[in-house]
Amino acid sequence: MAYSSSALRTFSSATSVKAESRSMAYSSSALRTFPSATSVKAGASRSNTNGVTLMVFCLPNHHSFLSSWLKTQDSSQNLQALATSQGLRDLSLAKAKLPQLRIQDRPVTKVQELNVYEINERDRGSPAYLRLSYRPVNTLGDLVPFSNKPYTGDLQKRIGITAGICILIQHKTEKQGDRYEAVYSFYFGDYGHLSVQGAYMTYEDTYLAVTGGSGIFEGAYGQVKLLQLVFPFKLFYTFYLKGLKNDLPEELVEKPVEPTPAGEPTPAAKAAEPHATIANYSD
Repeated sequence: MAYSSSALRTFSSATSVKAESRSMAYSSSALRTFPSATSVKAGASRSNTNGVTLMVFCLPNHHSFLSSWLKTQDSSQNLQALATSQGLRDLSLAKAKLPQLRIQDRPVTKVQELNVYEINERDRGSPAYLRLSYRPVNTLGDLVPFSNKPYTGDLQKRIGITAGICILIQHKTEKQGDRYEAVYSFYFGDYGHLSVQGAYMTYEDTYLAVTGGSGIFEGAYGQVKLLQLVFPFKLFYTFYLKGLKNDLPEELVEKPVEPTPAGEPTPAAKAAEPHATIANYSD
């Protein structure tokens, strides 16, 4: 069937009007269905804020809705920033309120004093001078192994032996002496031993480090003062020991004899009689 041009135009116009009316009705119904705070993809433009996609409706009050939503986001971010800032301030205040750790506030480490005489009685073939430099004067690299007899500070008991080595570092012509690096140990029979290391100078007193020990001296550290009485035959040591688990035995800490070149152990101690030695002293 053929339609006239006029009829077709009339039909097309009517259809368009109905479709438009139906579309508007659906849009109006859809918009009434969703609350204003809900995002719906309905011919909306997009706005991205902090990674959140916001659908902006073509509603009469969409500007006020968008403004309110953005204010909410800003408030949330501000609160988060404020909380972070407040937390940092609280942490700073907490640190400021912590008492400063001063030296006098630290736990005091107990220091135990031990006095020992070391005497070379010329009966052990000590010292042995190894002139590795092959020069007529003492020179860097020369070695001096040694072993002497230590006694308690009161010179009443034989302790055991010392054993170690000195490495010549420098010959001091103007002081008529030498500087050595010394590494040696004091053996105390059943009590264990103490090891020391540091400078030994034939022309002045020095301090050496206590590097460790065994037996009752396990965990020992600190320093020892070396007093030169008669080089190289008589020396007096004062140990300042830290890290010991228990107090030193009384027989090792009797009041010492004033260190002088004339000081000598008792005849019984020299003879290593049983009552004048410590248990199982080293020989």
